[in-house]
Amino acid sequence: MNTRELTYVKAFNEGMHQIMAEDPDVFLIGEDVAGYGGVFHMFDGLLTAYGDKRVKDTPIAEQAIIGLGVGAAARGLRPVCDLMFMDFIGVAMDQIFNQAAKMKYMFGGAVSVPLTITTAGGAGMSAAAQHSQSLEAWLAHIPGLKVAMPASPYDAKGLIVGAIRDDNPVIVVLNKKMLGVKGPVPEELYAIPLGVANVVREGDDVTIVAIGRMVIEATKAAASLGELGISAEVIDPRTVQPLDIGTIVTSAKKTNRVLIVHEAVEFGGIGAEISSQVQESAFDYLDAPVTRLAAPFAPVPYAPILESAYVPDAARITAAARKLVERS
Repeated sequence: MNTRELTYVKAFNEGMHQIMAEDPDVFLIGEDVAGYGGVFHMFDGLLTAYGDKRVKDTPIAEQAIIGLGVGAAARGLRPVCDLMFMDFIGVAMDQIFNQAAKMKYMFGGAVSVPLTITTAGGAGMSAAAQHSQSLEAWLAHIPGLKVAMPASPYDAKGLIVGAIRDDNPVIVVLNKKMLGVKGPVPEELYAIPLGVANVVREGDDVTIVAIGRMVIEATKAAASLGELGISAEVIDPRTVQPLDIGTIVTSAKKTNRVLIVHEAVEFGGIGAEISSQVQESAFDYLDAPVTRLAAPFAPVPYAPILESAYVPDAARITAAARKLVERS
């Protein structure tokens, strides 16, 4: 494949262009996705390229956006419904968890719902408590939904293509603070299969399982740990539902120590589920308890200095991993 560097948002946009060119059943709806190209310009150029029959602005009505998407998917189309901010998912939760997630099951497999919901989550932009949340654990708890969280430009393109091609409802959570991050992205159309983790960096002393933007911070931390003589393996699950626990457990058996990092609040976060599964499958290999590093149980603060203290970073990951290695 021919590879060049693209930003995270441009890689996602290219994936949208290429999958819409490939499949005429794919269409896009959402608030300001057509004329403006989306609040973060994720959908730039799609209206010009594919016309207003396939790229539609909607009223500010999240229930209607997802309701339309569920119905269209059930009738054989492949809608992409944008909800702008992850926090707005709550407005359309009945359509998501009672309709999209359950329809295939309730009709005995006779109806598929190939619906993709795109949204932006995460803190770090002083967007305050109602526009900065990480709710992936909430969504991953619902049978029938898949949840993807791209942590690189390569994954942003590959996971949106994989999500749209999937015959089940998939929520693709982009990270707002990563939009300008650059990385290698093939020019050709490609899909990343859902449920396959990425070993970002190999190591022998401690496994760091990082979710979303925390992959970047964990990779920085791994470099710092290397200077201290600690070899850290960094794993990006890519999707939290389905979760590739096999790759995580294999790493845990090799390093004997596991640190899980996410920017969602610690209590009830996806880290608790990963911790439980690791200890069920690799307990005899662990030299120390599985450790979690996450946000405190509080809304995301607006003030930059407080928000910075709220979200884990490379320095805190380094300290937590070092403590985990030294205690065992």
